Amino acid sequence: MTTTIGLAEGLMPAVVALRRAVRRRTRERMGVPALPPAQVELLRAVQDAPGIGVAGVARRLRLADNSVSTLVRTAVADGHLRRTPDPADRRAARLELTDAAHERLRRWRAVRGEVVDAALARLDPADHEAIAAALPALTRLLDAVEEPGPHEEEGAR
Repeated sequence: MTTTIGLAEGLMPAVVALRRAVRRRTRERMGVPALPPAQVELLRAVQDAPGIGVAGVARRLRLADNSVSTLVRTAVADGHLRRTPDPADRRAARLELTDAAHERLRRWRAVRGEVVDAALARLDPADHEAIAAALPALTRLLDAVEEPGPHEEEGAR
């Protein structure tokens, strides 16, 4: 039986290395410079909730408002986001993806899917089954990491 510490020590490097390898291969196939991960997270948050404001994105990504504001300024300057005044509160802005950002995210997901599909095709069916079986547990692990445990203080986040 594997200890939880041993499992964490094996899991985290594997997940990080997999993510990096997929990003690298996807970037190579797309032939464009990669966006920083935080910028991609911002664009995905806006894609999932068009019209969201900076504070809403900050809550979703668990970042400070000023960090998100900096990301938004960069994304607007790069032509990936549009800021429009909130009709209910002219001091606030609503965020929307530009057509270029929609296309870039669509293409990235498609190429990333091709990269992973090609790698999965080289694995045995037993590996496919093991990966598929692990997905629900990995989702539950994410939820457990996001929520404080009974012995953690809420303010320690």
